Amino acid sequence: MGLGMLAASSLLAEETSSGSGSLAPRQPHHAARAKRVIHVFANGGPSQIDTFDPKPMLQKMQGKTLSKKLEKDRRLGGVAHGSPFKFKQHGQSGIEISELFPKLAQHADDLCVIRSMVTDVPNHEPALLMMNCGDIVRPRPAVGSWALYGLGTENQSLPGFVAMCPKGLPTAATANWRSAFLPGIYQGTYVDSQYNDPDLLVANIQNEYLLAKQQRQQIGLVQKLNALHLADRPGDHALESRIQSLELAFRMQDEASDAFDITREPAHILEAYGDGQQGRQLLIARRLVERGVRYVQVYHGAGQPWDSHANLDVGHRRLAAECDGPLAALLSDLKQRGMLEDTLVIWGGEMGRTPTVQLPLGPKPGRDHHDDGFTIWMAGGGVKSGHVHGVTDEVGLTTVEDRMHVHDLHATILHLLGFDHTKLTYRYSGRDMRLTDIHGHIVDGILA
Repeated sequence: MGLGMLAASSLLAEETSSGSGSLAPRQPHHAARAKRVIHVFANGGPSQIDTFDPKPMLQKMQGKTLSKKLEKDRRLGGVAHGSPFKFKQHGQSGIEISELFPKLAQHADDLCVIRSMVTDVPNHEPALLMMNCGDIVRPRPAVGSWALYGLGTENQSLPGFVAMCPKGLPTAATANWRSAFLPGIYQGTYVDSQYNDPDLLVANIQNEYLLAKQQRQQIGLVQKLNALHLADRPGDHALESRIQSLELAFRMQDEASDAFDITREPAHILEAYGDGQQGRQLLIARRLVERGVRYVQVYHGAGQPWDSHANLDVGHRRLAAECDGPLAALLSDLKQRGMLEDTLVIWGGEMGRTPTVQLPLGPKPGRDHHDDGFTIWMAGGGVKSGHVHGVTDEVGLTTVEDRMHVHDLHATILHLLGFDHTKLTYRYSGRDMRLTDIHGHIVDGILA
């Protein structure tokens, strides 16, 4: 135990000093407004026109061509399609929210609704990679990996970046939470959140055959061998990450089971979140950030559930019903615990949907993909509350005011976490790489 752990401790100390793979907490460039992030990903692309960006003009133009110039456009060539859902103003801020989100609407004064989001390509895989990693093609680290690289984690017994997706993976799969050229210790840890049992959520953590002291001795020996192996391979970040992951897995035995066990919550909290999949995921997310996890991403489901090319009325009603109550519960819970002010909550998809109906027109209409003027919302963590940012035109074809690219969103998230996005860099392939590449501007208009 002694010699092995001395070798491992020496190794980890060297990694900390070199910055190659330390998870120790670090200070950002400036005072942070947000200490942690919960990103709720509505993968598939929810329709902004049916959720948070009402377009009454579409009702007047129902069934009509928006423009002769668009008739041959593969995505926008269909006829105008008004929302089947009613909107009304909520809270002192008067933010208009669809009837799909009656419980979340009670938190209108906590929301910062961004109606002018823009991405580069209206297809799922490139749009997911842009939203998560800042690039549509090239392997780049996820936002959570950059946050963990910059800030480290406050809890050395849990992963600093967790990605939850039930019953499988989203489009683009594990690329959504990869560390790419950053050391592997910064990649997201995937959890299949379909399960209720903590032993299934974080499987193979417990060792039923060895006592803790015996395990510690065993790991000490393995780490000593790893340190000798690494000594002949200096700078091997993959090996360094594997060594650190072994230590993390050992420490997780006690804390992970507790963090993922929502049955330890009082009855009124369980009732507020509900017994659905989304409720369980968001309650786990709160328990993780409460324990010092830096970045938690929660996907609605495997694949692209919000991808409503047809039967949007039924599909969006079902999907919104699954997350409306849990989202409201999350905001209430964080606020009650005094955590909302320094926890940044984000909800939205990788793109939006067209104001026209998907062609060919069927009996159960839906909408196609749209990349110019979709909506996300944020809450807490230093953003303006009860605020709407950006404007799309009267039918939702394009952004006309305060256009906000995904690069700008990333720059602003890093700013809230305490970083100058142009200075949070990692030397790779001969240049200083960053999340926003050569792009991105902090959007002061959404900052509290």
